[in-house]
Amino acid sequence: MACKTELDVEVKSSTDKMWEAIRDSTKLFPKIFPELYESIETVEGDGKSAGTIRLLKYAPGVKILTFAKERIDLADDENKHVSYTVIDGEIVSLYKTFRAILKVEGKGEGSVVKWCIEYEKVNEEVPDPDPFKEIAAKTFSDLDEYLIKNSIES
Repeated sequence: MACKTELDVEVKSSTDKMWEAIRDSTKLFPKIFPELYESIETVEGDGKSAGTIRLLKYAPGVKILTFAKERIDLADDENKHVSYTVIDGEIVSLYKTFRAILKVEGKGEGSVVKWCIEYEKVNEEVPDPDPFKEIAAKTFSDLDEYLIKNSIES
């Protein structure tokens, strides 16, 4: 049975600034979040468009994962919308399907990052993906702080 979990994170950064940082996550996230990401590399494709495959290697302090390989299914810069499916790594042993959908929308002077996971557990003993939701919430909040502190212009 397919399940879904959703998360909205309100941030102070503009939609353009937040979207640009998320789209540049291959380079930016290991730099900003060394406690989470050892590296993110493009294995196939240009790193940003549909069909791209990225390999995420997690830092030793991340207890639940060592790596994940993800395929970008949709990349819509105009609507600030991206989705990707995890195709290899520990996540695949827990979930038959694991697809993340991310959208950045304007809200007041800032924006809101809407993040959703659609997943199907391999069996009923597998826990809900709450740790991933917590990591995502912290990542978007910390990314916002980084952008404000460093005043990166998009």
